[in-house]
Amino acid sequence: MVVNQYDIFWVNLEPTMGSEISRPCLIISPNEMNHNLNTVLIAPITTASKTYPTRVRLRLEGKTGWIVLDQIRCIDKIRLISKAETLDRDIVKKVKNKIKEMLVDD
Repeated sequence: MVVNQYDIFWVNLEPTMGSEISRPCLIISPNEMNHNLNTVLIAPITTASKTYPTRVRLRLEGKTGWIVLDQIRCIDKIRLISKAETLDRDIVKKVKNKIKEMLVDD
């Protein structure tokens, strides 16, 4: 299965624990990692969210959702079920800016 940065995949995150979120997830790891390792970095997507400063709004399969950048995690590719779609370029830019804002000191 080919996995690219900014693809959205349906992901089996079971068993989840506590406040972890399961199902559609955005691949945020770079393609150098995605194409050479058995793991990927993902950010889950939820439709049940408030507007938090660490979340990016999007439309997925006709529903409003949020990319939950405050719950980034590394998973094995065996958890990937199927590709849903590739993220729109405008949303990619928002995700990049939010990650930079969260993790990179100026």
